[in-house]
Amino acid sequence: MSAHPAGRRVASALTSAAGWLIEPAPAPEAIEPAPAHCEPRPVVAVAGLRRGSGVTTLARALGAALGVRDPCGACVVTAAAGGASVPLGLPAGGRLSRRIAPFVEGRARACGRLCLVEDADRVCLSAVARGVAPLVLDVSDPAEAAAAASVADHVVLVAGPEVEPALAAVVAESLGLVGPPPLVVVNRFGRASDRWAAEPHVPVPESRLAAQMAGAGREPRGPVGQAVSALAERVGGGA
Repeated sequence: MSAHPAGRRVASALTSAAGWLIEPAPAPEAIEPAPAHCEPRPVVAVAGLRRGSGVTTLARALGAALGVRDPCGACVVTAAAGGASVPLGLPAGGRLSRRIAPFVEGRARACGRLCLVEDADRVCLSAVARGVAPLVLDVSDPAEAAAAASVADHVVLVAGPEVEPALAAVVAESLGLVGPPPLVVVNRFGRASDRWAAEPHVPVPESRLAAQMAGAGREPRGPVGQAVSALAERVGGGA
């Protein structure tokens, strides 16, 4: 039995309205090779001497600082899968996430000035990112530090305030055999200033507000921001 003419007109009107209301998903943005004159973006491994050293906070703070300095305005940072929901990304972080997503297996999501990529293959991700944006490898598991160092242009070794300088020196020397010589960062430096007085290092003070800003993919302010900015200047060059 055929539909009533009035019913067909209503169905046609609803179909037309749906075409206006439902926006089609944007097509993936192809990543074009970087121009010959464009230097490759840096790949930085941020590794902890032990769990709880503040690696993720420092990796995201450094990523935000590198993103500010890059023409694309954002930075790729690796992240653990299934992480908690994150604040909305800035426009640059959203654009970078859309560009990176078709070329990585893990989920890519915007967080402030960052594109967080979950469960990424470090070698593949570094190859993709070099022509697009800086990449920071968040290496919270010390057992993975050597593998990450082998694909990085720069290595940042994070020591918490309870770590002995001698241990940091031994690990840094070991990582230097498979990658670039690490920069040693002493996180929450105020708790260990006497112990590290005579050792080469990059001190990063403690600040809960700065840690919250870094977790949201934003550049920390104040003394922490100054320390991270200085670190970004040292590792901001390409390969």
